[in-house]
Amino acid sequence: MGEHNHGDGCGCGHDHEYEHDSITLSLDDGTELNCIVLDIFSVDGKDYIALQPEEGEDDDDNVFLYRFIQEGDEDPQLLNIEDDDEFEAVADAFEEMLDSMEYDEMFDDEDFDELEEEEE
Repeated sequence: MGEHNHGDGCGCGHDHEYEHDSITLSLDDGTELNCIVLDIFSVDGKDYIALQPEEGEDDDDNVFLYRFIQEGDEDPQLLNIEDDDEFEAVADAFEEMLDSMEYDEMFDDEDFDELEEEEE
């Protein structure tokens, strides 16, 4: 599994900073895929991780979602999300997070202040 640094972010009760970390996935066909950790987030009290293959990997447009479990100082466990409803809820939460991040990037504080002044 990939290494991680403690910082802030996932809301799981631990302090993690995964922005530039990577994990090597062992796929069913025996190959390995290096992935960047996009985020760790919670849905219904459970933690999940979003991974994207590093540039140059075959599937670099895909995002992989897994259940994320870390206990103490042990390496994190990534589990497949088997339940369709659970997967849909996790995918929706991740998409909402992406939409929110894109919105935040579109409007910095100055733009937001200008919008408020125009409305008055």
